[in-house]
Amino acid sequence: MAELNEGKKAPNFTAIDDQGEKISLTDFAGKKVVLYFYPKDMTPGCTIQACDFRDSMAALKRKKVAVIGVSRDSQARHEKFKEKHDLNFPLIVDEDGELCEKYGVWQEKQLYGKKFMGIVRTTFVVDSKGKVAKIYPNVKVKGHVDQVIADLTDVQ
Repeated sequence: MAELNEGKKAPNFTAIDDQGEKISLTDFAGKKVVLYFYPKDMTPGCTIQACDFRDSMAALKRKKVAVIGVSRDSQARHEKFKEKHDLNFPLIVDEDGELCEKYGVWQEKQLYGKKFMGIVRTTFVVDSKGKVAKIYPNVKVKGHVDQVIADLTDVQ
């Protein structure tokens, strides 16, 4: 698992988004990016989180920030999820988990006493210079997007 800390350069990536287009972190050079990792499309918490980002897009744009969601779902599933909830930002396909590994969010989890590997809901704010400005580990969905927006004031 990668050790990623605030102030370090964000790992670059090139991946496919929900539309089958290549997307790289370098595409956003000079801009702020909210890169959020979530466990699975169409699940209650992930849907609430995605819709919160969607509904807050005007405030995020005022802060001059792009939003990108990442999970290990397929392109087809991302496309369905995005369409069903009218999401207004790209969702990255990370079926092989390479991006999750780079950002250190693929970890052991526990549910009902069973241990398994999965994505730990985590948000990274990348500043305009490509450095990790803020990390939100083990995100609780309620109020998360509002907190990110409030904290963006301090990010260059």
